[in-house]
Amino acid sequence: MTALQDPQVTGPDRRRLRDRVEAEAYVASVCFKHGPPKLHGVELEWIVHHEEDPRRPLDARCLAAALGPHAPRTLTKDSPQLPLPSGSPLTLEPGGQVEISALPKPSLAELFAAVDADLAFLTELLAGAGLVLGDRGTDQHRLPTRILDTPRYAAMEHAFESIGSHGITMMCCTAGLQVCLDAGESTTMASRFAAVTALGPVLVAAFANSPTLSGRSTGWASARMRAVLGTDPARSLPSGIVDDPAADWARRVLDTPVLCVRGPGKRWHTPVGLTFADWVAGGLPAPPTLDDLDYHLSTLFPPVRPHGYLEVRYLDAQSGSDWVTPTALLAALLSNQRTVDAVLDACLPVGDRWLPAARDGLADRAIATAAGKVLELGARALPGMGLPGELTTAITADLDRLIQRSKHDRG
Repeated sequence: MTALQDPQVTGPDRRRLRDRVEAEAYVASVCFKHGPPKLHGVELEWIVHHEEDPRRPLDARCLAAALGPHAPRTLTKDSPQLPLPSGSPLTLEPGGQVEISALPKPSLAELFAAVDADLAFLTELLAGAGLVLGDRGTDQHRLPTRILDTPRYAAMEHAFESIGSHGITMMCCTAGLQVCLDAGESTTMASRFAAVTALGPVLVAAFANSPTLSGRSTGWASARMRAVLGTDPARSLPSGIVDDPAADWARRVLDTPVLCVRGPGKRWHTPVGLTFADWVAGGLPAPPTLDDLDYHLSTLFPPVRPHGYLEVRYLDAQSGSDWVTPTALLAALLSNQRTVDAVLDACLPVGDRWLPAARDGLADRAIATAAGKVLELGARALPGMGLPGELTTAITADLDRLIQRSKHDRG
């Protein structure tokens, strides 16, 4: 079974964790699953607006009525939570952003067809209530407002508010495109993880789509990425490019503060400064379980999150069907080891320029230079991805436009 396949549904694992070594070994094993890269996945988020007035606040009852039996239980407690026609679960972010999490597919062509069908169905559902999907990575019109009343999101808001305003902005006013790729064989996993991570600043810049937030120009090409990076550095900053990413990630997970301890009621306990390693070492009366560690993992959201597969989280939501191009590009760039090596050569010199990428986009000369190389690599690899000829031609044309833009922006 490869990393992107649906896991067997089981109950929570209540086994107690007694030491750090055991916890780190568990994290490394579940977050970096080895195997030949076979599957592709994608998760798409959108801001939801009232069509007649995008500044009008989104009402939870209106959204629930629009989604009907497809509404997640975070919105409608007794909802049957039916998947969309092609099987994609529908979820919501705290500010009412809708998200399609497509089931993994062995080919990009199958993935794109499934998402197209589910997206058309979702668009029609929302239209019946006068709602439309946004076309940017940030809410251009409204201030951040949480409409989902869950203990998890209440805990997140409480934890982030002492750091600054980026947390509530990220939770309620941003939408991203997440591309999911297998981690690969044990012999190539480190280089694939390094390539996806080093690509981050380049692709953030190339596909930046969120200069406006809550009715004002921000001065950032990707205000969404700025908000994410500033939310909570322990959780949201990128991981380093190292020889053993599994061990490095396991250490980071154990050293990250616990967001909340689940319990009864609407307000979960938020232990200030207690890391998961502290919890394992006796920092709370009861030792954590493997289920607690799984939950803790879900509260970290760096630009590339190891999740049994590689969850690429640094792309802004795109307009309409434009999400297809960056998704195909990422898959093509990781399609063979020679291309992975070429990506590393192009991107390592700018692999740490996350804030310049978010602020300046392709106006950053060093990033624009790397982007030109990466886009050309992707264009050459794209014909081998098994897509229909017409779609390959359209994506190649998109990449060519970006190549010309990168050349223009670097002078």
